[in-house]
Amino acid sequence: MARPGFRLALLATLLAGVVVLLGAYTRLTHAGLGCPDWPGCYGFLAVPMSEAQQALAAERFPAAPLEVEKGWNEMVHRYFAGGLGLLILALALQALRRRGQPGQPLKLPLVLLAVVIAQALFGMWTVTLQLWPQVVTAHLLGGFTTLSLLLLLCLRLADRWPALAGVPARLRAFAGAALALVVLQIALGGWVSSNYAAVACIDFPTCHGQWWPAMDFARAYDLTHHEIGPNYLGGLLYGEARTAIHVGHRLGALTVALVLLALAWQLYRHGFGRLAALLLGALTLQLGLGIANVLLSLPLAVAVAHNGGGALLLLVLVTINYRLRPARLLQPASASESPLPPRTGRLELPGA
Repeated sequence: MARPGFRLALLATLLAGVVVLLGAYTRLTHAGLGCPDWPGCYGFLAVPMSEAQQALAAERFPAAPLEVEKGWNEMVHRYFAGGLGLLILALALQALRRRGQPGQPLKLPLVLLAVVIAQALFGMWTVTLQLWPQVVTAHLLGGFTTLSLLLLLCLRLADRWPALAGVPARLRAFAGAALALVVLQIALGGWVSSNYAAVACIDFPTCHGQWWPAMDFARAYDLTHHEIGPNYLGGLLYGEARTAIHVGHRLGALTVALVLLALAWQLYRHGFGRLAALLLGALTLQLGLGIANVLLSLPLAVAVAHNGGGALLLLVLVTINYRLRPARLLQPASASESPLPPRTGRLELPGA
């Protein structure tokens, strides 16, 4: 039976997934500066719609003409992110109130609260620093971190899948390394997005008809060339640097694919066939969406789905690592009970 707070954590996890997709939609519709101020929009709580409000907005921000559609894209994202922040605050307060109860996580909800506060700051800096690529990428990673931690909280509060003994330590280490690699690949994807390099190559598997086109990796990944001050909407890097960012993401995708295929094989060999199938499904979906982005010239729906696919792949890796955790981490159901005995055997997915 799920512990108290599980339903609220599940609701927050679903909302975090929506926020991640809305963030991608905002970036891809070039609406990151749809409102030039924060947390409002041209000094209002919503996008100014009346003639009087729009006249006042033009007076306040003469260098940032109002585009109503982009403004709403940005504000809807903020509204949903604000709602998520309130849910996470409620989870933290519940954890504090129930601290000391058997099986009640305390550190994790508090870490989540800290992360969502940092996310609010990065959201503000995204606007005030005019889409500075470092901040945009960090903001994206913060969103994925929030989603992953919420899923982990759900898994802990579900209280249905005890840790298993007999899982090889090498398999756990492999799964942990794969998770770290996927996080790095998501960061590379964020760098592609924040530097508008998604269409730097319009063919696949080659780029500009070549297997190794002219590229400037030094400029592409030199953070000192991205100075605070300019407006980065549309990107400022030239062609060879953007090509290097795009190709770097492709090379990362190839590396991730090979590692995850090996992990899936190891999971299958050790009797975790359903986890292996789940991993292969998420990987195949994400690779297909990435290739479609290139061949179809970055259609909005596919590009947003590619962000969602990255989130799904990350959540699958979080779930795998949670299910492979050492049995010694399992806590007693109450202070008077002894820990559950170690289990061995085939690992099954929730609901299987």
